[in-house]
Amino acid sequence: MNDHNFVLSEIEPELADTIVAGRRDIFARYAKRAGFLASAPLVLALASNQAFGQALPKKIEDVLNFALTLEYLEAAFYEAGNTAGGLIPSKYRTVFRTIGQHETAHVKLLQSVLGAAAVAAPNVDFTAGGQYADVFSNFDTFLTLSQTFEDLGVAAYKGQAGNLIGSNEVLTVALQIHSVEARHASEVRRIGLKLGWDGAFDKPLSKSAVLAAATPFLA
Repeated sequence: MNDHNFVLSEIEPELADTIVAGRRDIFARYAKRAGFLASAPLVLALASNQAFGQALPKKIEDVLNFALTLEYLEAAFYEAGNTAGGLIPSKYRTVFRTIGQHETAHVKLLQSVLGAAAVAAPNVDFTAGGQYADVFSNFDTFLTLSQTFEDLGVAAYKGQAGNLIGSNEVLTVALQIHSVEARHASEVRRIGLKLGWDGAFDKPLSKSAVLAAATPFLA
């Protein structure tokens, strides 16, 4: 399966019925250029720069690059975990392989929205300077960090959603990612024999709080 088809398999197509007629030429052009049958959210993302006059508003660009940095972190984490021999018990390998595929799809989608404005992937240190030295040899440690990253992603998207108001298309794509991250978090908690929730209301985190939590893992 090529990269484009892989991304499409991870993005829900339900928005197709909401597309206004005046934008169908944009959809057709981007779909033809990409060489595949395009779902609405993906082509909305690919067309975002054109929709904003060749440049995303700076506030939206900053939010998406913030999200992309977190997605880079998660994608790299699961890539390392899924290739670490003997780390993940056989009954959970499909779960973590699928989560890793989702995170890679999120990276590709955000990169497509941002285009040349996308930040580069950061260097990472999943041991956090040695604090989690056995992260890729001890499943319990791996599971702890998986929950940390998934919970962090959910709170981060929630905290930034308000900054995407005014761009309904980009906000919709961000919310699609957010809901999948929440499902990841719940599944990882279940594997760790924990409840999939902390209470009736989930709290957002500010950008500074998210970065403070993520910084130890950014080399």
